[in-house]
Amino acid sequence: MKYSRAALLSLAGPAAAQVQGWGQCGGQGYSGETACVSGFVCQYSNQWYSQCVPGTAATTAAPPPPTTTTAAVPSSTRTSASPGATGFAKTDGLQFNIDGETGYFAGTNSYWISFLTNNADVDKTLDELARAGHKILRIWGFNDVTSPPGSGTVYFQHLSAGGSTINTGPNGLQRLDYVVSSAEKRGIKLIINFVNNWSDYGGIPAYVAAFGGTQKTWYTNSAAQAQYRAYVEAVVSRYAGSAAVFAWELANEPRCNGCETGVLTRWAAETSAYVKSLDPAHLVTLGDEGFGLAGDGSYPYQFAEGVDFAANLAIDTLDFATFHLYPSHWGTSYDWGNAWIQAHGRACAAAGKPCLFEEYGSETDHCGIESKWQATALATEGVAADLFWQLGTTLSTGQTHNDGFTIYTGSSDWTCLVTNHIANIASR
Repeated sequence: MKYSRAALLSLAGPAAAQVQGWGQCGGQGYSGETACVSGFVCQYSNQWYSQCVPGTAATTAAPPPPTTTTAAVPSSTRTSASPGATGFAKTDGLQFNIDGETGYFAGTNSYWISFLTNNADVDKTLDELARAGHKILRIWGFNDVTSPPGSGTVYFQHLSAGGSTINTGPNGLQRLDYVVSSAEKRGIKLIINFVNNWSDYGGIPAYVAAFGGTQKTWYTNSAAQAQYRAYVEAVVSRYAGSAAVFAWELANEPRCNGCETGVLTRWAAETSAYVKSLDPAHLVTLGDEGFGLAGDGSYPYQFAEGVDFAANLAIDTLDFATFHLYPSHWGTSYDWGNAWIQAHGRACAAAGKPCLFEEYGSETDHCGIESKWQATALATEGVAADLFWQLGTTLSTGQTHNDGFTIYTGSSDWTCLVTNHIANIASR
């Protein structure tokens, strides 16, 4: 979903004569200090990153620095898993299997939970979802900035042609760490997204600002893609062993307006294969809106945004498909949405993969309109789960963002679209 909201930022620490413990001391494009403070040694992790870890041995040699730099994941947070790992979500024919149960699942989206700085707010939010019976929560695993951010707020990556840095500190990926650990305790499964098509929280426009080109050329820009993959590696390596991860998602609503559809399809194939090489045990999906599909010829069915739903669905390293639904933004009617859902279900059934109805929303009569979409999805072969946009609740700082599509806990719309929907799933 595209929305207007200022990105949350955080200030990177000042440079020092020696690198502090757990700081970066080498890697591709790194140009800073290489000597660690007393009691720490610079240890090579991969081509992107060397880090000061406890020890007194001689520094492990790192590869020569090329163009971009990333801060690494502290070794204590790295996890790994084999393809046969138990407790991980998986596909089962045209459905999903979560914690050993195959069926249809309900969930929602929360872009903001990854940026909360109060652990109690994270726990409260996930407790509400668990009590409601939601199993899947889609979150932003990105927060990109292009200039030194202000103090005390959250960012995950500072993008710069002169050297990009991944923030693994308390106001960086450690905030995402807490969301994952809290979800693990409550049985909530997370879809973690790596980049935004839109400028909210940086996204592809932030990469373009740092590395040049345009949003169209981002998919083939070698410098931008190198940094994107470095970021993917940093995130995936932190949580590859966590059963809280439902799936890795390549991008939020990727488009390449005016491009040949092969541009995005090739990128999706190569990138999903890369993610699978890092973590073969978890599911991987694209995160697209479902554009480019045989239908009534209206805008969403067309290929002008460079998306070919069927071609992307055929990629071996994408485990399931996604599609979104926003008639008020697409120039279609709310009733039109039911056929949109069914068309994607048919495509997924033909391909033998599940469809995730990943985002949907109306700006009026939430219950009357969206409950019909839910019923259609539940009755459509090939559609395996639905996640409404977006979750709303009250935190220590007040009510969360209302973009006109928000469904708040405790409201009559929540009863209709969550409580009643989950009861309908259970009785199916």
